[in-house]
Amino acid sequence: RSHPYQGSLLQDSVRRYLQLPADQTVLILHAKVAQKSYGNEKRFFCPPPCVYLSGPGWKLKQEQIKARDVGEAGFRVCGYMGLDSMGSSLMETQKLSFEEQPDAKGFSCAKALYISDTDKRKHFRLVLKLFFSNGQEIGTFHSKLIKVISKPSQKKQSLKNTDLCISSGSKVSLFNRLRSQTVSTRYLSVEGGAFIASARQWAAFTLHLADERCSRSEFPLREGYIRYGSVVRLVCTATGVTLPPLIIRKVMKQYAMLDVDEPISQLHKCAFQFQGSDRMYLCLSTDKVIQFQASPCPKEANRELLNDGSCWTIISTETVEYTFSESLACVREPVSPVPLIAALQLTGGGDVAMLEVQGEYFHAHLKVWFGDVEAETMYRSPKSLVCVVPDVSAFGGDWRWLRYPITVPLLLIRDDGLIYSSSFTFTYTPEQSCIPGQQVLSDVPQDSDRLLDSIHQEFTRTNFHLFMQT
Repeated sequence: RSHPYQGSLLQDSVRRYLQLPADQTVLILHAKVAQKSYGNEKRFFCPPPCVYLSGPGWKLKQEQIKARDVGEAGFRVCGYMGLDSMGSSLMETQKLSFEEQPDAKGFSCAKALYISDTDKRKHFRLVLKLFFSNGQEIGTFHSKLIKVISKPSQKKQSLKNTDLCISSGSKVSLFNRLRSQTVSTRYLSVEGGAFIASARQWAAFTLHLADERCSRSEFPLREGYIRYGSVVRLVCTATGVTLPPLIIRKVMKQYAMLDVDEPISQLHKCAFQFQGSDRMYLCLSTDKVIQFQASPCPKEANRELLNDGSCWTIISTETVEYTFSESLACVREPVSPVPLIAALQLTGGGDVAMLEVQGEYFHAHLKVWFGDVEAETMYRSPKSLVCVVPDVSAFGGDWRWLRYPITVPLLLIRDDGLIYSSSFTFTYTPEQSCIPGQQVLSDVPQDSDRLLDSIHQEFTRTNFHLFMQT
């Protein structure tokens, strides 16, 4: 546990943070697979890995740097991105310059990254290093694992090879290359609430499998792997904007195949027919997304002729988000490794309850906090922290009067005061069966001290419940 004096100062800082969070978020979007380059060719990753910087903490931190010791050029954010190969130099990485978008987010992408045939790995990660332009290091951030493939599979996919199949509820990107030219690549994206075809930015879409027997207004979602001929829905992960129900079709030599029923694989060419329409397909025209009416094939009824703009390449994507706050600490060290919480597991109960925090990038200088209350924390491994759940009385106030659950945010705080927030919360729930046969009234009589004491005694033997906010 922290020193009592230091703990009191830190607790005051945490309370200020909880009242007005000034988070800094680094969001990395990238494809789940990468096609290997051979010989002198360079098959750049498509879609290109993107980085977004968001949160009010960035502006606050830059103002602190500007006021302290540098001029106006000193607080811009810049970075490098490359593969996690050992001994990689800056020549093998790409420099990133961030531009501010209308929504105040910083954006940059690495368009020239590739993996050569001399690299024999089957998986790798991207490494992002961020700096302020005065040279101060912000930190190092990693992508999720990326699978290396030689080329898109042309064979019928087997569900045994689930690495290449696309499941319902997963995230995908769609792009189009007119006449197979790299310079003409357009990505399906969303801008101003409308679908567009962008040459610069791409959006991740959640691909949902729908129940075909239900009406369009109901649209219940199903689990399972996506197959050609399925009714699906594309939902933008950033904005929630949704396209109408679509039937996904396999594309072969610019024909939509109407009778193919097999799992969809990474980097397959596909088309999206609007359900219930007369051969209308999702199509791009320069930077606009339109509908295109396919032509029937007179010789083969199971085919429809498409144009270039209706043929999309599909690929699974991943997102990893790192959130931290330097606003209340004088942090000179890099913020990395930024811990990521994946799950919580509670053991015990009553007066002695232990919580295991599971995830990645943990270290011995982290403490678990329940709101503004520090918990006794033990480091187990880079994937596990264990802490003692604080008694509910640690949050102050007269808990004898409480008859409702209390929810507090779960934070990880480094020794120097750097705060790592999370989407997890912890809920204390009072035992509702503490007064057998008697209903707890909303207005407590003044002469009910004995009843309140019994509630308080039972409340100290709390049931603990965990849930994740998404």
